[in-house]
Amino acid sequence: MKRLKPLLLLFPLLAFVIIFFVIPVVLTVVIAFTDMDYSFVWNFVGFQNFRDISTDFIIPRVIANTFIYTFGTLGLFNLGTALLISLLTTSISDRWGNFFRTLWMLPRLTPSVVYGLLWLWMFDPTEYGLVNFIRGLFGLPPQDWLHSAPMWMVIFANGFIGASMGMLVFTAAIKSIPEDYYRAARIDGASWFMVVRRITLPLIKWHLLFVTAYQTLSLLASFEYILIITDGGPVYRTEVWALYTYHNAFSHFRFGYGAALSIILVIIGVVSALVYMKFFGFESLMEKPKVEVE
Repeated sequence: MKRLKPLLLLFPLLAFVIIFFVIPVVLTVVIAFTDMDYSFVWNFVGFQNFRDISTDFIIPRVIANTFIYTFGTLGLFNLGTALLISLLTTSISDRWGNFFRTLWMLPRLTPSVVYGLLWLWMFDPTEYGLVNFIRGLFGLPPQDWLHSAPMWMVIFANGFIGASMGMLVFTAAIKSIPEDYYRAARIDGASWFMVVRRITLPLIKWHLLFVTAYQTLSLLASFEYILIITDGGPVYRTEVWALYTYHNAFSHFRFGYGAALSIILVIIGVVSALVYMKFFGFESLMEKPKVEVE
């Protein structure tokens, strides 16, 4: 009975994982080798869906969009802006630092549809849009931002939300650095930039790894705001891999093709994570400490 007790305690969690993770994964893999459509007929076609992906003329555009969207948002906002905000707000008083970090968290607390509609209003092509209204104050004509710069719209919209997570992680990491390091650096006459370069960044290396890897995987799989703001348009200019998977599976009812696309996306995510761990030297983090503690 003692041996069964741990299993009984773990059973609710195990059942949850099996029902909502293991079974969907198995079904996705199986469906990827079928031509299932809206009729839900399972006709196994082998690797035909993957061959169709290799000949799909839209795929090169989707890959390019995914690359620009993922690393553009990651570099400019989810990593770059998040780190900058953390460094600046931890360099001032806690009162003002908490105030500015709270302001940056507001988009994260806004419902997705409301947030997307706000961006559509800001970039409305008429003179009533916020950006065009400001342009009008300087005598500039309205511009149709949705058609002239749709990718920048989705990068900015997603980035303003994505930066908040990295901001929280980096702020916590910076605040955990012992103050003695900074005092010693100031006594030696180090500037703020030198302190950041020589002390702060090396000591939050693993936090940079976590945010970079996590946010890359998150951006590869995200399409929520693109769906709301541009729906992949105009003419596939913002169609990323995850959104293309969604459109094929749930708009065109090509479930087999969509499942095959999703499997490739998972493989890309796993490879990206392995590359990041190798680049950041993840093995050294997992090594046993060289100092013996008795």
